[in-house]
Amino acid sequence: MIPWVHLDTSPIPGETASLRLMRRGDEFAIVVDSIELMNSRRSGSERALASLACGRLRECRRPRVLIGGLGMGFTLRAALDELAPDAEVVVAELVPAVVAWARGPLAHLFAGSLDDPRVTLRETDVHHVIDRGPGAYDAILLDVDNGPEGLVQQTNDRLYDVAGLGRAHRALKPGGLLGVWSERPDRKFKSRLQRGGFTVEEHKVRSAGSGGRHVVWIGEKTAA
Repeated sequence: MIPWVHLDTSPIPGETASLRLMRRGDEFAIVVDSIELMNSRRSGSERALASLACGRLRECRRPRVLIGGLGMGFTLRAALDELAPDAEVVVAELVPAVVAWARGPLAHLFAGSLDDPRVTLRETDVHHVIDRGPGAYDAILLDVDNGPEGLVQQTNDRLYDVAGLGRAHRALKPGGLLGVWSERPDRKFKSRLQRGGFTVEEHKVRSAGSGGRHVVWIGEKTAA
């Protein structure tokens, strides 16, 4: 078997853990400690996060979409495939090295998506972007950490708790969509979404081929 090769290591702002970029042949992975966060061969659920939400914005005039987490670019590419030429997509990525990897060893996965004129990339915490203005977005897509149960950063919990969902709700336009990716089901989180003024769809999506299933929630803003 081809061995994994360690390409780079990056600190995570505010944490003691580090991200490592690994390669095995034409396969790439981003890991923290011994846990694989993402893999270039398993992207089905990340793509579904975008297609399930952005597919509903095709008739929307000049839609604005916020993506939390750059990752390996699968959610961004799928969003661009669904959205019209007049769309605006803001991507917030906390770790500068992830952006560097996207323009370096992972550039082939992004396939030029970062140079799409619809895309604005911000090296910042998506929490701060969500806080900047009410009614700013038609959709917010969160692929941050491993889902509502934080793994990499405990501060990511503030995106998914009651207050965090309230901030996302305010940042969405009427009828706006909140999409959330998770490694596993979470009934308590689904309930929080519903109590937070969203009607909720839960989708179980294969990561790739016959691999395991991840969860994507699509919440539609229904209350003020």
